[in-house]
Amino acid sequence: MPERHFTPALFAFLRDLKANNDRAWFAEHKPRYLADLRDPCLAFITDFGAPLMTVSPRFRADPRPNGGSLFRIHRDIRFSGDKSPYKTAVGLHFRHEDGKSAHAPGFYLHLEPGGCFMAVGLWQPDSAALKLVRDRLVADPAAWREAVGGRAFRKRFEVAGESLKRVPRGYDSGHPLAEVLKLKDITAFTPLSQALVTAPGFLAEFTGLCRTGGPLVRWICGALGLAY
Repeated sequence: MPERHFTPALFAFLRDLKANNDRAWFAEHKPRYLADLRDPCLAFITDFGAPLMTVSPRFRADPRPNGGSLFRIHRDIRFSGDKSPYKTAVGLHFRHEDGKSAHAPGFYLHLEPGGCFMAVGLWQPDSAALKLVRDRLVADPAAWREAVGGRAFRKRFEVAGESLKRVPRGYDSGHPLAEVLKLKDITAFTPLSQALVTAPGFLAEFTGLCRTGGPLVRWICGALGLAY
């Protein structure tokens, strides 16, 4: 029987944290956080290292508790009107070996009660990276269509992301890929049920989704001059 990494206890903790999002409650329930959320996530990251290499050897599963593939639970509240100290969802990001942050090409797993999903692509890239992506769209639209047009990709993934209202300056508003040129995130998503996430064998399922979404990540890497 394949190992089960995530259990309903992870989602129970997140629901309770959402209802009690303060430092005193978190300190009292930190053993739950470690046992039901952090440690299972780090185990999943560790175990995903070898399968990820079969998807692409250029991406990393980093099981460090801080600075690795697991996003920190603490929110950055310095410039936010919402002063809740903790995130109420879990993010795991398996980024390119040359990437230093969440804004690198990668594969992403989001765990949240009632809102789990998996994503691939490039989230909130800087202006230089976004220009490289847009320039490749204009230069070779056929390559984009090939990356996102495969039957398996279209069956599981939907390309979506934050978008501009108009085609950015310097690009043809009548271009066949005008709607893609408006995107600020070059990402694709597929929803996941909690039952799937907590089932034995989810690691293999997630690996398969990374492989299915790989053509988009490969295309992005090509646009940025990165190896895949």
